[in-house]
Amino acid sequence: MVRVSLAVTNGVPLFELAAPIAIFGTPEPEATLPWYEFTLGGPPQAHVGGWFRAEPTHGLDELAKADTVIVPACHDGDMRPPKALVEAIRAAYDNGARIASICTGAFVLAAAGILDGKAATTHWMHSALLADRHPKIQVNPEILYIGDGQVFTSAGKASGIDLCLHLVRLDHGASVANAIARRLVVAPHRPGGQAQFMTAPVPHRDLEGLSDVLSWALTHLEQNLTVDDLAHQANMSARQLTRRFRSSTGTTPMNWLLAQRMNRAKELLERTDNTVERIAERAGMGSAATLRRHFHRTIGVPPETYRRAFREAA
Repeated sequence: MVRVSLAVTNGVPLFELAAPIAIFGTPEPEATLPWYEFTLGGPPQAHVGGWFRAEPTHGLDELAKADTVIVPACHDGDMRPPKALVEAIRAAYDNGARIASICTGAFVLAAAGILDGKAATTHWMHSALLADRHPKIQVNPEILYIGDGQVFTSAGKASGIDLCLHLVRLDHGASVANAIARRLVVAPHRPGGQAQFMTAPVPHRDLEGLSDVLSWALTHLEQNLTVDDLAHQANMSARQLTRRFRSSTGTTPMNWLLAQRMNRAKELLERTDNTVERIAERAGMGSAATLRRHFHRTIGVPPETYRRAFREAA
């Protein structure tokens, strides 16, 4: 059982605590492996969100005993985290824990010295400050989240959900992460060029006019869908649909379709005994060769290797 501990200090924002609690602190019925042992580490009666009081189950020293430590946003406007928290994170890292930060929690990791020489991100409003204050960090303000070794960082508040789901995906597979996403009514995965990080943030724009066509496309992935097909379904021109897609999702219709097909393929690899050829058909990839090419490019391994890894884990 993986032990996940959420670091709590006085003044941390409430949202950054709620997301990890909802994901790691709530058992998922579809998981085949034991669920996480979830704890809160911090001072008693910590002030959260300016008015809420949290009751951590353990002190900050408990973080060093966890397998995974989640560090929420830094509450100090100057981004200078408490010394006790920094020392606790360093101790957890030295003990081999996986460390993940949400938003400006990256400043805590940076103060602990565990981001030196690594790629990292934080909220775009504070990325310049992080890079200026810690020049040894390869700060990338363009991404939603990124993992470098045992350390993971994410951008603004909502990207903390993306990162938490990504950690679940690494531990339990895509189907379990997708089940949690459905429960939370959020996107299960917004993949970029590699499985380990996101290369393009998705703007928080209104999806009005696209929700129906996105839902329709997900139920017709086996078909050879084109931009014209999606545009017809949305009652738009192809140019109008592409423009709306870019402004609402940060990507093109065909890139979005490819991402959904890759998600479908991963679920089928984990949950069925279908051949790669049949999975390619069901995911709308056309042929096994096409699936293998895209799978290796985005995930880094062939479909068979991915299936074997998750079957062995289960």
